[in-house]
Amino acid sequence: MSSGIIKLGRTIRHLGITCRYASTSSADHDTYDLVVVGGGIVGCATAREMLERHPNMKIVIVEKENKLAMHQTSHNSGVIHAGIYYTPGSIKAKLCVEGLRLSYDYFGKHNIPYKKVGKLIVAQDQEQAKRIDDLYQRGLKNNFEKMGGKVILNYEVTGFAENAESKDHKKLLPICVMSKNKMIHTKYVLTCAGLHSDRLAVMTGCDLSPRIIPFRGEYLLLDENKKHLCKTNIYPVPDPSLPFLGVHFTPRINGDIWLGPNAVLALAREGYSWTDINIRDCIEMAKSPGLYKLCFRYIIPGCKEIVKSLFYSLAAKDLQKFIPELTRNDIKKGPAGVRAQAMDDDGKLVDDFVFDNGVGSIGSRVLHCRNAPSPAATSSMAIAKHICNKLEKDFKF
Repeated sequence: MSSGIIKLGRTIRHLGITCRYASTSSADHDTYDLVVVGGGIVGCATAREMLERHPNMKIVIVEKENKLAMHQTSHNSGVIHAGIYYTPGSIKAKLCVEGLRLSYDYFGKHNIPYKKVGKLIVAQDQEQAKRIDDLYQRGLKNNFEKMGGKVILNYEVTGFAENAESKDHKKLLPICVMSKNKMIHTKYVLTCAGLHSDRLAVMTGCDLSPRIIPFRGEYLLLDENKKHLCKTNIYPVPDPSLPFLGVHFTPRINGDIWLGPNAVLALAREGYSWTDINIRDCIEMAKSPGLYKLCFRYIIPGCKEIVKSLFYSLAAKDLQKFIPELTRNDIKKGPAGVRAQAMDDDGKLVDDFVFDNGVGSIGSRVLHCRNAPSPAATSSMAIAKHICNKLEKDFKF
């Protein structure tokens, strides 16, 4: 089993994508074969894969930010996961294992630096020791613009519309992908919008469920003088009664050691700290019946996560279970990321991939990737193949 350390968000350009500001005035008159909404690692990898398969297709990525990979992609742990935690035979497990292989092949081909530091899974009691044997058994089973594509930044999609029928009433004109005072046209649409995936799906008539609930993961940094204590990834044995894995130790490519993350409910979909609050996001969460069920189900561990987020001395006690020598003075505040977690109306977290279309004729030409759970960064190239297979099947490419 091996793990690679790399900040995938900063290496998105190695997927063959060179970002440039494309004028939407020129895009107004163009009709594309496929618009990919969302410039994170899954959207970019899928667009690249489609051009690999269909080099004559006219494809554009539209991204609301002024850079690609601004949110989940550039705020992940940087670990290339081995897939040992996932159920053998599940899509999640298969894509993770294939994604690991494809990632390392790609890193080698394009001279992208990484470290194979391994992973140590620590059992803290006899019950966890039994579960670690189960994990072992699972482990046993288990260049876009250069290619002719285009990237348009600062393009926040506000809606989709189908043009009126042509005069002979026999064929429909392209789909309009709208942003504030701008519009581009395409035959087909793929959305990979992460934290906003449910909102885009609703635009084409999809159900509200599953909704995206933002969970912030906060990391701590290990003091320079204690880095010698951690030479490999150190992970806990997962607790099946909890939705998230728990704190772990992650050596980074630059020599830093990340500790965490925790998991706290964010007050904004792009809320990277307690002071980031978005009223619209909070209201939507308050209207979600499943959120109350989720909070009630995990009220005790949820409160513990909040307290440890505010008091590092308590977080240090958790870390001492793995490295007893650590103290409160050995850790300091680190970066944070927000996970787009899909949740159904019963308050259950969706743990696998979810695809949706919409209603009417426009729905038959739009594919929404509504949930791509962790480890989506590790699996991105395999996920891209999976999505492209679905696009080819659904849209008859």
